[in-house]
Amino acid sequence: MMLEIKDLKIGFSSESGITPALHGVSLSLERGETLAIVGESGSGKSVTALAITRLLPTPPAVYQGGEILFEGRDLLKVSDAELRRVRGGKIAYIFQEPSTSLNPVYTIRSQIAEMIELHRPDVPKSTADIDAEIIHWLDAVGINEPARRLHDYPHQLSGGMQQRVMIAMALSARPDLLIADEPTTALDVTIQAQILNKLRDLQQELGMAVLLITHNFAIIPGLAKNVAVMYRGKVVEHGNTEQILRDPQHPYTKALIACIPRLGDKRRRLQTIESIN
Repeated sequence: MMLEIKDLKIGFSSESGITPALHGVSLSLERGETLAIVGESGSGKSVTALAITRLLPTPPAVYQGGEILFEGRDLLKVSDAELRRVRGGKIAYIFQEPSTSLNPVYTIRSQIAEMIELHRPDVPKSTADIDAEIIHWLDAVGINEPARRLHDYPHQLSGGMQQRVMIAMALSARPDLLIADEPTTALDVTIQAQILNKLRDLQQELGMAVLLITHNFAIIPGLAKNVAVMYRGKVVEHGNTEQILRDPQHPYTKALIACIPRLGDKRRRLQTIESIN
């Protein structure tokens, strides 16, 4: 098993005490597999994703219990130096908003080059070799004329192109695990489909595992073999994607699936989700 999260409990401290955020989350992910974590905003998806490599600032985050085993090592117990080698190299992230994740004062080249220099000892350190590697990944994610984009700044790119740059940056380290946290939230549906299809193709090419974080059940079929549904800091349903879509068991899962818009069903009101214990 590549990744095992066992009974993870996390809270956030404030003047009034510690507020629980994750209540014993347990998940597992095999090498080369895609697992989707689905839930509405505030359900604990991103907290779970960030906790994997201890990206949550402490304080206010408090790790109250559990284990995060990556290739057999508990990432909650490794040193900061060892964690830095894992973070970005073995485990890479694609975050929700590329416009805030990309540094506006550095070129596309300099930001991807840093990833390659830190995590790809196999790539020679000459400018020409690093440029060739960057161009390769920009081309792989579907950016036209990638050589011309090397010295562009993020503000010179569209939202869709910024997201492609984020994917290229993450993949340039050739990670074993890619965590994609709402990677297409701010994009229109056409660009969203292009990027998700490209991500799926690159996953198959590289053989990496993907943890896909989303609130949208509609994008999961064809991308993720398994799905975990999160609600109020808990995993309330976990299993095969097709089976859960066909026969959901938990009331919250049923409500999420019922919220998916369907073409041609103009008269049907979208279902709202009431509080479910």
